[in-house]
Amino acid sequence: MKKTFLLLSILCSMCIYCLQVQGKEISISSPNNRLKVNINLKDKIYYSVYTGDTLLLKDCTLGLTLKEENLGINPRLRRTKRGTIDETIQREIPLKNAKVRNHCNTLRLSFAGGYAVDFRVFDTGIAYRFVLDKDGEVEVMDEDFTIGFPDNYMAHLSQPSGFKTSYEYPYTHVETTAYQSTDRMSYLPILLETNHSYKILISEADLDDYPCLFLKSTGKNGMQALFPKCPLEFGEDGDRSLKILKEADYIAKTSGTRTFPWRFFVITNDDRQIIANEMTYNLSSPCELEDYSWIKPGQVSWEWWHDARLFGVDFRSGYNMDSYKYYIDFASTFHVPYIIMDEGWAKSTRDPFTPNPDINLPELIQYGKEKNVKIILWLTWLTVENHFDLFKTFADWGVAGVKIDFMDRSDQWMVNFYERVAREAAKHKLLVDFHGSFKPAGLERRYPNVISYEGVLGMEQGGNCKPENSIWLPFMRNAVGPMDFTPGSMFSAQPEDNRSTRANAMGSGTRAYQMALFVVFESGLQMLADNPVYYYRERPCTEFITQVPVTWDETKVLDAKAGEYVLIARRSGEKWYIGAITNNEGRTLKLDLSFLPKDKRMHLTYFEDGINADRQAMDYKKQETDVDCTSQLTLKLVRNGGWAGVIE
Repeated sequence: MKKTFLLLSILCSMCIYCLQVQGKEISISSPNNRLKVNINLKDKIYYSVYTGDTLLLKDCTLGLTLKEENLGINPRLRRTKRGTIDETIQREIPLKNAKVRNHCNTLRLSFAGGYAVDFRVFDTGIAYRFVLDKDGEVEVMDEDFTIGFPDNYMAHLSQPSGFKTSYEYPYTHVETTAYQSTDRMSYLPILLETNHSYKILISEADLDDYPCLFLKSTGKNGMQALFPKCPLEFGEDGDRSLKILKEADYIAKTSGTRTFPWRFFVITNDDRQIIANEMTYNLSSPCELEDYSWIKPGQVSWEWWHDARLFGVDFRSGYNMDSYKYYIDFASTFHVPYIIMDEGWAKSTRDPFTPNPDINLPELIQYGKEKNVKIILWLTWLTVENHFDLFKTFADWGVAGVKIDFMDRSDQWMVNFYERVAREAAKHKLLVDFHGSFKPAGLERRYPNVISYEGVLGMEQGGNCKPENSIWLPFMRNAVGPMDFTPGSMFSAQPEDNRSTRANAMGSGTRAYQMALFVVFESGLQMLADNPVYYYRERPCTEFITQVPVTWDETKVLDAKAGEYVLIARRSGEKWYIGAITNNEGRTLKLDLSFLPKDKRMHLTYFEDGINADRQAMDYKKQETDVDCTSQLTLKLVRNGGWAGVIE
């Protein structure tokens, strides 16, 4: 009888607890109370996101499926912990601002079963992550990231044909109610336009020992997660890749005691704040380098885009000594700190230690040293993987860094490859530029020697790189971290006239547009993609772009509308650089200089679209004037045009 009573008491207690959990609703708001997340614990962990009384994301779910259990199914809440973070961080490599404010309210929900979910709510966004506390290793089979939309939104996506991708697809623009479950998935970041004038940028941060997140349609006006499986066996697939022969049934095999990547949403009705956001940085783990003073971001002259086809010179151009000395001389003339020796410098792409017979690499390194120009070497990721001792060798040679290409994957193995490269390169004080890469997701904070990533449809794709697509980059790809777009075409063309070839590489957009990209786009290694012959010929333009820094004390986004235009001001020391670009529509923008120091007259030098730039993209005009904080200028941009200036 006593046993029966005890059993009934236990069952009754369990039922009461289940009823309590079933109806449990927990809320967390931003510091300014503008954004709010309502979390409902039912059969799953549900959450909805509001701004004021406006519902933006509806009945979203989160969960983590391990081999032996499903975390987030019938959750049993043990405790909650609230807090606030309000700190100002001195950024190691200030690609946007020297100081970053990290201000949010926090909530940890700890559940039975050895897991928790962290939420952070900022004034301009929200984030969450799983926290695991289990013994040994776990196999993660899947992760539930499902979001629902209360209305028909516009989604701006990058839709590859599969998980093997160079992350260089043009943006597609799809209504969420028309986006079907059978349609192609998208890699991150994704931008949503609500019907309430709000934008929602979706990405991830603090990615470590885990695959990248992809999203696809639920078929019910929502999106859900997909992940590449962890590869187990590889086979030969040419000189720059491996074929995956066998995959695991899990997406990650990892430590049972860890935090998982943050899933974050930048949410704002002011498009300027999307560009200005520092969410990836704020959510990622701190720098692991005790000394990062040796990391020197900067511009770099690059030969691959125009295939080193110099002309008007007294030597045979190509991947040879005379040509590379010419690039070094050019870089030295304009105080560009680096040149890249891309594919062609080595005798074989498989051998990183033997230059081609036309190159004496030690002589070039010494020649560059005498001219204050350092060398960065291109490699395939497969060569790096097969010769991990190259980092020490390159450092001994005096090489400044590596450009690593063709990863084209983002499964757990490849994500870990990025980290191994960053760590080993940092050990030998080498910079890293990842090409054929996924977007930044926090590694660049832990290892700031990772100074740029590609993962963008950039100018190396010639006529396929159009301003109407590139105008989205400040609001999407570049909004989550540094971006190696390779700007700087002096052979500029309107898109319909672009006939780019290796000998005569062309860039779409006006000359002023190309110059403005050096101010608008962020990259710790900013390419000068064009032929030095053109840069010498167009000296006024070259003198401007080569003085533009790649790190900044302060960034102000003055005016912006996603997919249409950007007007931005960046400060380095006492100088302000201004850049503006537009899509394929001409427009007039107002430049208010009230951010300048009070009672101080300054000098403005600027480049604007010429009167015929809408037809002949190389038409530009250079102007000079004095300005102060009361000045207001009218900027006239033609279609695919730009405006660039410096105030000093």
